[in-house]
Amino acid sequence: MANFKFPKNFLWGGATAANQLEGAYNEGGKGLSIFDMVKFVPKEERGNDPEMDVRSEKELEELLSLGDGENFPKRRGIDFYHRYQEDIALFAEMGFKVFRMSISWPRIFPNGDELTPNEEGLAFYDKVFDELQKYGIEPLVTLSHYEIPLNLVQKYNGWADRRVIEFFVHYAETVFNRYKDKVKYWLTFNEINISQFSPYIGSGILIDRVEHKEQAVYQALHHQFVASARAVKACHEIIPGSQIGCMLARMEVYPETCNPRDVLTALEEDQKNLFFTDVQVRGYYPSHMLSYFEKNNIQIKMFPGDEEILLQHPVDFLSFSYYMTMVASGDPAKLKQKGNFSSGILNPYLETSDWGWQIDPTGLRITLKKLYDRYEVPLFIVENGLGAYDKVEEDGSIQDDYRIDYLREHIKAMGDAIQDGVDLIGYTTWGCIDLISAGTSEMSKRYGFIYVDQDDYGHGTLKRTPKKSFHWYKDVIASNGVNL
Repeated sequence: MANFKFPKNFLWGGATAANQLEGAYNEGGKGLSIFDMVKFVPKEERGNDPEMDVRSEKELEELLSLGDGENFPKRRGIDFYHRYQEDIALFAEMGFKVFRMSISWPRIFPNGDELTPNEEGLAFYDKVFDELQKYGIEPLVTLSHYEIPLNLVQKYNGWADRRVIEFFVHYAETVFNRYKDKVKYWLTFNEINISQFSPYIGSGILIDRVEHKEQAVYQALHHQFVASARAVKACHEIIPGSQIGCMLARMEVYPETCNPRDVLTALEEDQKNLFFTDVQVRGYYPSHMLSYFEKNNIQIKMFPGDEEILLQHPVDFLSFSYYMTMVASGDPAKLKQKGNFSSGILNPYLETSDWGWQIDPTGLRITLKKLYDRYEVPLFIVENGLGAYDKVEEDGSIQDDYRIDYLREHIKAMGDAIQDGVDLIGYTTWGCIDLISAGTSEMSKRYGFIYVDQDDYGHGTLKRTPKKSFHWYKDVIASNGVNL
């Protein structure tokens, strides 16, 4: 039993992304997406590299020449496209108040730069939203969750080209107008800071086509900031009463010691991470980033009106993913360890997941307090969960107590933060149903409350089976976080 209370209308639910879930990559008029080009690489061949990037035009051409005999897991997902009714019924059985999903941009505009949308794609999401509405589940919709039509990469080098702003705004306005009576919660870009680590996945940039990588990445990010602000403006105008937020991959960083060099390094890492939300929530570039640009010969080309649009149309709430914390040292010789697209020194006080991600519920409370202190806007945790190997027992059950333990402690930390005065409006656990991993394209890295019978090579019946955590989370939601 928890000794605190969550707000009465707290939004409990789960989170997914179209490119890890839907499948049907070549059905319903859908165009190719950047993630459709990411192959599965077995763990023994991968090492510590997530292998998410496509780095050159030549590599992309080679991938395009491969047939369906190759293993492109994001193309198949878990077949939500044909099984959405069954899956949503399971979410409803758990009592979801909200379901975080994304719209596949190339399902609506197959090439990204058309004037007329693909009606088949629009109709598919109508059916999904109607199904959610049937059970009283609010959709929380991400406009771009690592989702860029491949044509925009080939023709414009993705967000490196300012013209992509207009294509995105046209796409956003199209779906706002179509779903204005069905969706009131929106997000612009998923983990907008990912471009720092993966220019291809975050911004659709092929690195061999640019001279100065950092220049290209930050210019692309500026275009995304402007596009996000314009989407916020359009959302408020088209859907009265709507709420639209930004989304950050939050990386809380601790200094390794109380040596001032470590503390300063941790502070600087924190500033880099929060730069994105500084722009989207506060509405302007922080001075430390302007200084960084100057020192690193990065010149952001701004058009007249860019700064005004950022300032006039900040987001309504700040959403973020939280999986782990990092440790920073002022000593550059310290051994670095990868995790969640970043790196950091191993924290001796924390346990580690099957994938080397350190488990830190208290870090979530720290992050919530820090973000609310800094911005004083409502917060929404839209990704949090444990990727683990799940075993199907002889009786067909999945006894995932480790997942329950992980989520329980993080929910307690959320409750403590709310007691501390933080305005937290909701919580959607990542991968509420097993899906394809974003980073490694594995199926064996499972997050869900619902087991999906499919392996890393696409073999399996796709049968859905509730795990032990399914029934636990159902009780958590029914008791509004009291029964943990």
